[in-house]
Amino acid sequence: MSRAGSMLENHWYIACPSRKLKNQPLARELFGRKLVFFRDASGQAAALDDCCPHRNAPLSGGKVVGGCLTCPYHGWGFDGGGRLEKVPYAPGQPPACRTVSFDCVEQDGYVWVCPGGKTPETAPLDFPHLNLPGWTSFRMETLFHATVEACLENFLDCPHATHVHRYWFRTPTARPVKAEIRMLEDGAVTEYFQEPREKSLVWSLLSPGKTVSMRHTDRYIMPATSRVDYEFGDGRAYSITSSCTPVDDTHTRVFTVISFRRGWLGPLVRLFFHPLSRLIINQDVRMLDQTQENIERRGSAEFMALEQDVLFNPIREWRNALREGAPPPEAGRQWQVELKL
Repeated sequence: MSRAGSMLENHWYIACPSRKLKNQPLARELFGRKLVFFRDASGQAAALDDCCPHRNAPLSGGKVVGGCLTCPYHGWGFDGGGRLEKVPYAPGQPPACRTVSFDCVEQDGYVWVCPGGKTPETAPLDFPHLNLPGWTSFRMETLFHATVEACLENFLDCPHATHVHRYWFRTPTARPVKAEIRMLEDGAVTEYFQEPREKSLVWSLLSPGKTVSMRHTDRYIMPATSRVDYEFGDGRAYSITSSCTPVDDTHTRVFTVISFRRGWLGPLVRLFFHPLSRLIINQDVRMLDQTQENIERRGSAEFMALEQDVLFNPIREWRNALREGAPPPEAGRQWQVELKL
């Protein structure tokens, strides 16, 4: 990945679920750079450049011994901060040597890493509703052949659901819907009004019916998170939050938490909703894969965004400002559009 994305690197990104980081090192690629994750002597998650400074062997091919990550080539051992702790075949203290380390934290059951050189001043974004009474949650991890922007735009795009997810998530009605868009200090949000709720499998599982009020908001949270919320007047609700981790210029690893409030029926609804959600996301995977392949075949990406693509431009404005280190878009700016769903 080009260094034009370097300013975007100075933020928290999910590397993996905490449960995947056990006794063995785990290789991950972020922004086109290979990192290796492991647990140090205290059990804390650590991240290093996946390259031994001795002979450039990948450290991810080694083992964790005594809290040190040992190189598979000559057994050089590095602690969680990247400092060389041992050289098995050389007597005495090892020479002063370090490999590049990266800031790591664990939160909400994920290992987060900052792949840039500047540590974020704030903690990673919280996933809403996790472990709250009355809420049921499940997680998904998906690799997309698409850019971060393409993923975010897809997750926050209502019109595509009537085509890509027809009858699974939406039924097309061509009814006019008002959307109100507002720029925020950390992104942008859209609220939809008079949205149709025709029958679909998702609505039948989660919606109490058209007679109960509903509030639907789609939100982009910088640098790379989408959040979709549906709240109903009788207390039912569901929320989909996806955190995007760039692998390279054309691949994105997405970590999604889906939470919903259906009282005692929650665990039963999850039995159907979890595989249904995977089916719907796989439809997006196929569509974005075809889109990216077409872009690569043509040699360039050209877009014609309508005002009804409500968060396309706000996402691009924010991402370009973050990439270039420029001032963020002005918060408070808002406008309305009409679209048909």
